[in-house]
Amino acid sequence: MTWDEGKTARENAINNNKGVFSRIISALHRNRLGELLVIRGVISPEQLKEALGLQRSLNMPLGQVLVEQRVVSRSQLRYTLGRQFMLRCTATAILGFVTLVGFAQKKARADLPDTPAKIALSVSDHFTQVSYYPGLFGSEEERSTNLKPFTKWTGMFDRFERDLQRSSSKATLANWVNKLEKFKGLPLKSMADKVNRMVNEVRYINDSKNWGQSDYWATPVQFLERGGDCEDFAITKYTALRALGVPEERLRVAIVHDNVKNIPHAVLVVYTDEGTVILDNQNKGLVDGEKMQRYRPIFSINRTAWWLHTAPSKTILASAQ
Repeated sequence: MTWDEGKTARENAINNNKGVFSRIISALHRNRLGELLVIRGVISPEQLKEALGLQRSLNMPLGQVLVEQRVVSRSQLRYTLGRQFMLRCTATAILGFVTLVGFAQKKARADLPDTPAKIALSVSDHFTQVSYYPGLFGSEEERSTNLKPFTKWTGMFDRFERDLQRSSSKATLANWVNKLEKFKGLPLKSMADKVNRMVNEVRYINDSKNWGQSDYWATPVQFLERGGDCEDFAITKYTALRALGVPEERLRVAIVHDNVKNIPHAVLVVYTDEGTVILDNQNKGLVDGEKMQRYRPIFSINRTAWWLHTAPSKTILASAQ
């Protein structure tokens, strides 16, 4: 099956679904070779327009036209094709994940219980309302309140709710709460830094070894008792800050693509009054969200909504000026 045939099949399969699927398919269309070359500054929009005209008249692949016309080198073409393949693979994986869970028989609640608030150490009212959300790592984002497709996230909340009722969890929770008590009342950025460093002390262990599954989203209690991988670190940091009174609107767990390791990764995004900061198990301290270059955001989520992140649509227009 070709890429275009596969794309058409996926579009037809989810034609009756709204919101989640249409936005992901829109993202898939943004990773064309010509657009990537313009975004990288290898060619101008005018050169792309001329090459597309030659492509139609000669009936040749765009890459071949650009090389033969000496607009790009073969090495530039190979690099961009490799990046195009990576972007498409990542987008296709997310589309496949959301499609599968969207059609699953198990129904996940959209109205998630505010479980972290049940262990609240401080219900703080000194946090102002967030008035502006800068695009994560320079991306554009689209918001949806439909959390039903994200069964790993919603399922974690269900299990966490049960953890709070178990007598076997009480010692773990009491020890954790005792450590968090020290951070009550701190400014948000300082509080986030303390939580990041504390949670990062827990051992890292991959899901296959820990749970016998390739991708398991553990509850904070499970993570504190057994360790976990990147999304478990992010979830536990999210829960800790919610317990310390940080409003939901200031927190998101983000699934990103690690451009260095070329793998998916998870971090916690915190919107402070001093700007966006990233809590990452791969960094001891906080990372400035405005300067982060290592990660490309795919989607972010909290208890009330999720956001799809895409490359800025106006990049090409800016290149033409």
